[in-house]
Amino acid sequence: MKTMKRYSPVERERAVRLVFDQQHQHSSQWSAIESIASKIGCTPETLRRWVRQTETDQGKRSGISSTDRDRLKALERENRELKQVNDILRKAAAFFAQAECGRQPLLRRVK
Repeated sequence: MKTMKRYSPVERERAVRLVFDQQHQHSSQWSAIESIASKIGCTPETLRRWVRQTETDQGKRSGISSTDRDRLKALERENRELKQVNDILRKAAAFFAQAECGRQPLLRRVK
């Protein structure tokens, strides 16, 4: 079973900086990534994703930046919570409207 090792933001930044600094010494960015990944103890694919995200954050590559992605997640979470609250309020309003009219609520109506 594989275990995930968490890398601190400082370690990530250092590894990405190494790739940017040393890629001119290699034939391609991928070969620089492979070389540095083996030295810091992560997989090349992990380091490649960090490099791509950093390039996106710096505007060198198209895509969603980290800050925009975090903001989008927060807005989606807030939207879900608001939908749940609205659903609860709608059900409560229907329940109290039936009680106001003198009828038994649908949930307790016995035939």
